[in-house]
Amino acid sequence: MIRVRAVPERSDMYFAPALPTVITRERWDVVHCQGYHTFVPPVAMLAALRAGIPYVLSFHSGGHSSHVRNALRGVQARLLRPLAVRAASLVAVSRFEASLFQRRLRVARDRIRVIPNGAEVTLPRPEGRASGHLIISLGRLERYKGHQHAIRALPHVLATLPDVRLALVGSGPYGNALRRLERQLGVVDRVEHITVSSKDRSAMAELISSASLVVLFSEYEAYSVAALEAAALARPVLVYQNSGLADAVEDGLAMGISPRASTRDVAAAIIEALSSPHPRPDVPVPTWDDCAGALSDLYGEILAGAS
Repeated sequence: MIRVRAVPERSDMYFAPALPTVITRERWDVVHCQGYHTFVPPVAMLAALRAGIPYVLSFHSGGHSSHVRNALRGVQARLLRPLAVRAASLVAVSRFEASLFQRRLRVARDRIRVIPNGAEVTLPRPEGRASGHLIISLGRLERYKGHQHAIRALPHVLATLPDVRLALVGSGPYGNALRRLERQLGVVDRVEHITVSSKDRSAMAELISSASLVVLFSEYEAYSVAALEAAALARPVLVYQNSGLADAVEDGLAMGISPRASTRDVAAAIIEALSSPHPRPDVPVPTWDDCAGALSDLYGEILAGAS
């Protein structure tokens, strides 16, 4: 592994000045740029282009709590177009993301390969439904992740299912606002904030396995690894049917509800999922081995075409 310094260190708009040197000083077979939203991909793609090395761009798009940053996402993609269209391949993690960047980059749909992310779990799938009524809302504590929708629905859920508990699993800058909302709604004693290290996959798997329902009310996900891992652990998953989460619904990995649904409608969907759980269809959940294998095949195709 070769690491180079990125500046500024505490911003997601960083760039890595030494990267072109690393790319051009040796003859790499393929350069794979992961993500499009920082200054690293254009620098890497330009260096690879000048060195005559085929390169791949995986979009790995994401949401943001800033409306300004969200508005700039399309502009960033269009500015990258001259380099992106010269890529040996473009990779999306979902059908939604592929369609999105087909429009933004104005490329043919077959130029974009869909290779989903995968689930990584270290516990066996539980038999039957977990005991109790624990709802887990997964994701970094950002406004766009939608934890507030689960909190707002909670009083209505408690009116029907008084033993329900809600756990917010994640950390982030929106945590204080969420706690204020819990106090306003009088549900502080029913909401728990949990932080699990991203490196402790066993602890995360055990936590997800304890849930009666996993909810993901995010405004935007290219594709949700959290939904995949919950599905892999046979937990029912309820999501906003938007962005890449709609792919999870279409693939039978999650139940969907409109992102325009009222708080009462969200609560009713939660109550339905908890009161009359339906077994998740036995459909395959993508794994990281599947992802790695698909990328390996893609690299092979690129190298075969370059020879």
